[in-house]
Amino acid sequence: YSWRWIFYINLPVGVIASLGILIFIRETRHTHREAFDFFGFVTLSIAVGALQMLLDRGELKDWFNSTEIWVEALVSGVFFYLFIVHTATARDRSFINLDLLKSPNFMAGTVLMFFVGGILSGTLALLPTMLQSLMNYPVFTTGLVTAPRGIGTMIAMFVVGRMINRVDNRLIILTGFLLTVVSLWQMTGFSLQMGMAPVIVSGVLQGFGLGCTFVPLNTLALSNLPRHILTQGTAMRSLMRNLGGSIGISILEALLIQNTQIVHSRLVEHLRPDNPLAQAPLLAAPFSLTTPSGIAALNAEVTRQAAMVAYINDYALMMLIVLLLIPLLLLVRRARPALRPEVAR
Repeated sequence: YSWRWIFYINLPVGVIASLGILIFIRETRHTHREAFDFFGFVTLSIAVGALQMLLDRGELKDWFNSTEIWVEALVSGVFFYLFIVHTATARDRSFINLDLLKSPNFMAGTVLMFFVGGILSGTLALLPTMLQSLMNYPVFTTGLVTAPRGIGTMIAMFVVGRMINRVDNRLIILTGFLLTVVSLWQMTGFSLQMGMAPVIVSGVLQGFGLGCTFVPLNTLALSNLPRHILTQGTAMRSLMRNLGGSIGISILEALLIQNTQIVHSRLVEHLRPDNPLAQAPLLAAPFSLTTPSGIAALNAEVTRQAAMVAYINDYALMMLIVLLLIPLLLLVRRARPALRPEVAR
């Protein structure tokens, strides 16, 4: 197998999904269609594309020490500005219906989904690299260890699907956030000596917790929107979730590298010839401060320990973010049990 199978494996799933749409989804007729705003579409597309390029290539190009990153940031900022001004001043048509911004549920739900996307994508980006680079897990073993996370999400989807019409959706989201906090707290206790069990347990718990948030968040955010802007609302939430994932990964990776360097510099301060703890027999082979091979082995181990601390700091940051998201649930109103007259029509 080669890296191309990462993409090939999605083909059968896509084919099945496409067949399901053709068979089970019926075209909606007699609905009000908004006029297409070409200028808004172009400016938003360029702004998001430039931002995505900045986030994807920032670490490779050393962020704002690179001319390319400055150009991408400038292009993204200018076109975001044009898009916002055009949307705010457009009278006849706008790519984003301003009625979306008047819905407290939609705005709060979109902010929550932005950060949930960051937590979801951030964990998926950090955990496999930690297992492979620091704990020497083979790629296949890494996949097996992280797969139960998806099982937890799948179970949550089934459970939430049965409870969503019986329990206040805000309570389900709160439960999901609390489970996610507990799982991230468990991940702050990871060490280089641990086995597979802590990774699997925290993964299942986090998968179940995040799975408890997706459906209720969509229900609360979209339930009170008029039908003619429902499609726009769904698209904007998907966009914000993807942007949250991209921004979250970039920030977490940047912090990982920065904290690794900081912790490494603090650790090597104590590795001096005048430190008795850095001498044999306390400093056992292959580590040594007197031979090139011993110094190289010692530096590799210090880097490994520093990287582990940096990963733990990232997990702690994500835990803090989820805790700060919980008060936002106070801004979300309970979904209406029945459609409004204009929606029903």
